[in-house]
Amino acid sequence: MTAEEALGAALTAEYAAIFAYGPIGVQLADAARRAAREAEAAHRRRRDDLVLRLSTGSGTVPADRAGYALPYPVTDRESALRLAVEVEERTAAYWRAALAATTGAERTQALAALTDCALRATRWRRTAGVNPSTVPFPGRPA
Repeated sequence: MTAEEALGAALTAEYAAIFAYGPIGVQLADAARRAAREAEAAHRRRRDDLVLRLSTGSGTVPADRAGYALPYPVTDRESALRLAVEVEERTAAYWRAALAATTGAERTQALAALTDCALRATRWRRTAGVNPSTVPFPGRPA
């Protein structure tokens, strides 16, 4: 996989994360809702950075879809928090894959994104009361 392909795949994961935070946010209140807004904003910033990077380089920018299938209905706080953890774990997996295909500044970007997703997943696990709240190798398939 080339760096452009890996970053394109990560961009697709960012698109899906942004979409998922809509249904997540409406099921949360107070601090958790603010955290969902901040998470969505972080994914939007990363999306924008990737679009710019891929559009000015030799890569192609994958198109965003009108909608994404959620793995299950988000109907309450519990399912919203469970999905928030999944979103961050799945997005981390794409960034982890990008580490092997990138070098230099792109690899630094991939590592920062992986770390950001891992930290956010940990915060969501803590909010949901999940133990343990961390995983040994973020972004690695279980």
